[in-house]
Amino acid sequence: MYTKSEKIFLNSVLQKVGKGINQYKMIGADDKVMVAVSGGKDSLVMLETLVLRRKYLPIKYELCAVHIVVDDVPFKANPKFLKQLCDELEVPLIIKETHAGIDDFEKKKRACFTCSWNRRKELFQLCADKGFNKIAFGHHMDDMLETLLMNMSYHAEISSMPPIISMFEGLFEIIRPMVLLNNAELKRYANLKKFMKMEKNCPYEDQTNRNAMRQIIDQIAQISPKARTNMFRAMQNVNEEYLP
Repeated sequence: MYTKSEKIFLNSVLQKVGKGINQYKMIGADDKVMVAVSGGKDSLVMLETLVLRRKYLPIKYELCAVHIVVDDVPFKANPKFLKQLCDELEVPLIIKETHAGIDDFEKKKRACFTCSWNRRKELFQLCADKGFNKIAFGHHMDDMLETLLMNMSYHAEISSMPPIISMFEGLFEIIRPMVLLNNAELKRYANLKKFMKMEKNCPYEDQTNRNAMRQIIDQIAQISPKARTNMFRAMQNVNEEYLP
């Protein structure tokens, strides 16, 4: 059983997911949504909240969870828990295995890029084969801020992850329903729900520039508690008159 404050928090997460979906018009009636489930807390929270939200809506949309297993990366979810959760939520689960060729490409491309590219390739192909018109990723506000700082620092451009983007001339759209939630909120939700953690974490996750940007954002947030939200809103409030 949850305490009163815990129930309020869980409901607030659900409300933020709904607000983000409505604000950016991510999901409509009769949409077929493929939910990319890595097995980490972000994607598990996304899957559950999308299912719970659907129960209270006058419209219906289809959900299907998809988990891509990369056989040459020691990154492993708990397949038994994934199946159990999907059964409880009454959502079909597709598990597909692929090979990224990390050893073949690591000199030319970072392991994270190669793994991510191959997983997305499989998702895009499944989306086309199964007739889905939306793919939902579990990226949240912190992910978007980290991407913003990375692109500014390494690519000299102001860009990030859009909440919704059309792909392949409108064949389908990528949506990010967790856009208004931060990492701490997702972590607390997953802990309260007792979601099982990954069996094996990715060995490359602490070797990325993203981890360094995460630490910078944490430092900024210590100075200004509203920094995360304000930085996110700033991306939608560009004053071009005061830019070079």
